[in-house]
This record gives sequence, C-alpha cells and structure tokens, in this order.
Amino acid sequence: MIEKAVEQKMNKWYQTNACRMLLYAVLYAVMTAIVCVLGSIHPLFFVCYQITAGILLSGIVIAAFGRIKAPGAAACLSLGVLILLLVIGDAVLWHVVPLIVIAILAELVRAISKYSRTGDVIGAAIMSFSTFGYYGQIWFNRAYTYECAAEEMPAGYADTLMALSPAWALFAVVAAGILLSVLTSNVTSKMFRKR
Repeated sequence: MIEKAVEQKMNKWYQTNACRMLLYAVLYAVMTAIVCVLGSIHPLFFVCYQITAGILLSGIVIAAFGRIKAPGAAACLSLGVLILLLVIGDAVLWHVVPLIVIAILAELVRAISKYSRTGDVIGAAIMSFSTFGYYGQIWFNRAYTYECAAEEMPAGYADTLMALSPAWALFAVVAAGILLSVLTSNVTSKMFRKR
C-alpha cells in the first residue's frame, strides 16, 4: 500500500516532478538541436533526421512520460524546443506548427490510453517528430531547401541532398524512425523499471 502511494505521488505534478520535467525539457531541446546539427555534417544525416531523432529523443521522452502520468508532459517538452527556437531566431511556422501538433497528439494519445505504458510509447514515437519542420521541407518545400542548402552549406551539399531524398525516402525514413523510437522507448522503460 505504501509503494502504491509513493508511485501515485511520483506520477503526478508536484514541485520535485516539475523540476525534473524542466530537466527533461532542457535535455529534449538539447538533443533536438544535436539531431539538427548532425544534418550539417552530411546530407544523409539531414535526410535521416527522423531516424536520429527516434534514437536520441525517445529515451528522454519515455523517462519524462514515466515520471508524469498526467496532462502536460508532452507540452512541456515541446515548449522547451519552442523556447530554443525563439532564442536562436528560428521560430518560423515550418518549425513551430509541427511542434505544437506533435505535443497535442502526444497529449491526446496519453490521455486516451489513461497514461498507460503503451500510450507513453506511442506518445514518445510522436514526440520524436520534433525535427519534422526541418527535414519535412526536403520533400514538401524542395526548391526552398535546395536554395538554403546551396547558400549555407559547402559546395555539392545541396545536390547530394536532393539526390539522397527521392519521394519514397520520406516513407522509409519515417517508418525506420518510428520503429527505432519504439525500440528505444522499450529499452529505456525496462532500464528504469529495473531501478
């Protein structure tokens, strides 16, 4: 009975959990930035943002969701990235709208599943789409992406990026990213349960 009371307290909002959520939001924002920075190393990393995000972000998200079994966890994580975008001057609609949408979807999935582990894993997969505003433009705004890559990146980067991103690659990258997000979430969940 004492264990159940401790678990219920752990899974709700209170001062200590709010501080932990702040830490998770910072980690989520930092790892999202790392996913984006990797794209500057080689165009393949840019095309594979969703795969990298599935690996690097899902563990943080599932840990946060395991800590807070109540509304607001996904919104806090997305808010961390939105603040980062504001600070770096990159808070444009292409980046902000997907963050808001994924936070709402993750919150809905978690609420509908009554904050179950399955809902948390699905929510983590949804939250791994934090970089969609960046890589989605490869397929939905190709001319703009090419122009930016040609201006900002080394010679040949833009052409290589376009060659590595045929239409079918979007579906392959998204599917692989979701699969890796689910695997990462499950591994992380098992590690936290062993504690």
